[in-house]
Amino acid sequence: MRILGIESSCDETGLALFDTEQGLLAHALHSQVALHAEYGGVVPELASRDHVRKALPLLRSLLEKADIEPQAIDGVAYTAGPGLVGALLVGASIGRSLAFAWGVPAIGVHHMEGHLLAPMLERPAPAFPFVALLVSGGHTLLVEVLGIGQYKILGDTLDDAAGEAFDKTAKLLGLEYPGGPVLAKLALKGDPGRFRFPRPMTNRPGLDFSFSGLKTFALTTFQESNKCDQTRADIARAFQDAVVDTLLIKCRRALQQTGVMRLVIAGGVGANQALRDGLTHMTKALGAELFFPRLEFCTDNGAMIAYAGACRLQAGERQGLEISVRPRWSLEELPALGMSA
Repeated sequence: MRILGIESSCDETGLALFDTEQGLLAHALHSQVALHAEYGGVVPELASRDHVRKALPLLRSLLEKADIEPQAIDGVAYTAGPGLVGALLVGASIGRSLAFAWGVPAIGVHHMEGHLLAPMLERPAPAFPFVALLVSGGHTLLVEVLGIGQYKILGDTLDDAAGEAFDKTAKLLGLEYPGGPVLAKLALKGDPGRFRFPRPMTNRPGLDFSFSGLKTFALTTFQESNKCDQTRADIARAFQDAVVDTLLIKCRRALQQTGVMRLVIAGGVGANQALRDGLTHMTKALGAELFFPRLEFCTDNGAMIAYAGACRLQAGERQGLEISVRPRWSLEELPALGMSA
């Protein structure tokens, strides 16, 4: 079964072709970073308009790259939520319309299920069950995964997601957009011994997260220090160390509480090298397995949507002719496919 995947939940237009027998055939991505940079963040209306401009040219490029005609496509998957409602509607309208025109089934995919299953595109792929850390600009979740659609949320963020906290802290330090990767690069120059930030909610039971206080702590520290380049680097290092340590502590706790010694990392913050290094050491010490998607599939992309859509279309799920999206949508609401451990 050959599936076209369309991702348009926020500020990246991603398309991909996935074959259930041959694997990933081709993928293409357009980032809107330059478009939103002058505003210091994503402007929803501009994001929606840019998806409209870029989606079909990307599709033509994708089909040419894969040397495939539209008649060879067996289904269309598109991100139906969560995300920015306007951006979601663009992808859903295009995906549903293409499926109707081609006479093939369509399926609306949960954005976070796409991230969660992205490591399945790698070899070796993780086996069920596993614990997943979904960590991005909009989400920080710990999920116990027994099978596709069999998700139990173990911990969620009570305020800012980890990626959002990275971006906001970078902005208050005067760093350019997008702030998260810039802050991580600056942290390499920081003195790890100059500042120590708190590790929020690690001194109490549970697996929930809270990162807004770290942003405030960074702001206060910056205001009370000389605002030179080295101070910025030292604060960046202290902030990143605090976020990484917090994620490590919670992941270790989740593995120990569930007894599942298999950890999957997904989402844009999963590309952070300090986090990858810390998780590698932590899981090795526990004797647990660790799985990452490749760096290009940590951030939003069409490949993860094509894969998740292929799984559900193969199981017989179909979308009606209506075009509908869900800006808010819990993973736990998804139906199970019966693929359990």
